[in-house]
Amino acid sequence: MSAHALYVSAAYGITAIVLAGLIGWILLDQRARKRELAELDAAGVRRRSDKGGTAKP
Repeated sequence: MSAHALYVSAAYGITAIVLAGLIGWILLDQRARKRELAELDAAGVRRRSDKGGTAKP
């Protein structure tokens, strides 16, 4: 295997690892945000865009 092929293979490998890490991070963060939203919803906190909710001063 030439040095160039080794360099290209390493670049692809590192890129694949970084992309997999970013996808994993996004999925874990999505779970955390959904959990936080569920906790806020259970506590009665509503979004400002929710017209059915009660207005808070």
